[in-house]
Amino acid sequence: MASDPRADELATNLAAVQERIAAACASAGRDRGKVSLIVVTKFFPAQDVLRLHALGVRDIGESRDQEAAAKVADLATDVRADLRVHFIGQLQSNKAPHVSAYADVVHSVDRAKIVAALDRGAVAHERAPQVLVQVDLSGDDAGRGGASPDQVAELADRIAASQALRLRGVMAVAPLDGDAGAAFARLREVAADVRAHHPGATWISAGMSGDLESAVAAGATHLRVGSAILGSRPPRR
Repeated sequence: MASDPRADELATNLAAVQERIAAACASAGRDRGKVSLIVVTKFFPAQDVLRLHALGVRDIGESRDQEAAAKVADLATDVRADLRVHFIGQLQSNKAPHVSAYADVVHSVDRAKIVAALDRGAVAHERAPQVLVQVDLSGDDAGRGGASPDQVAELADRIAASQALRLRGVMAVAPLDGDAGAAFARLREVAADVRAHHPGATWISAGMSGDLESAVAAGATHLRVGSAILGSRPPRR
């Protein structure tokens, strides 16, 4: 069998990230089995998704609708059925119905208009995406999207009352120039408020390549890691 240097690279990087997660869980006194890894494959080809699947990855993250839809369509039926596709990018209401056709989980719901559009698409495609409310922890959005903490409860209620969407929890990105630990601690408080009214909303999606340890310490259940596994973004063609 011919060697595949890229597969070897991904295997090495994936193992290193898994070790970091295990160490973070041990440090925080948490069960490693309660923390899921989403490998962010945006900007990388479907072939890398296949390599990751062969390495045991079952959750992938995408952020651009056109790229994600094409990549998912390229996957063989058996591989697609064995993967959970997470849409983690900012959503536009005109694209939300299309995203609901292939995304199993949508992390970036931050406006009532997005809830309505996703629900409409999910009904049309006979799907039931799992949904998280994206929370803005920066106070000024910084172009990353997210609802302010005082808007989260209303959005959660809208999702829970929708026809096809399933509320699973909250998501956030740490501020670029802020304290990730403090930001994720705030997210944990917001998550607890949502869970008090919606007991099934147990997910906290937080933490990326540079701050996953802080996210685990603050109770994150889902980590979104890209560059630490796949490397630098490939050049545009």
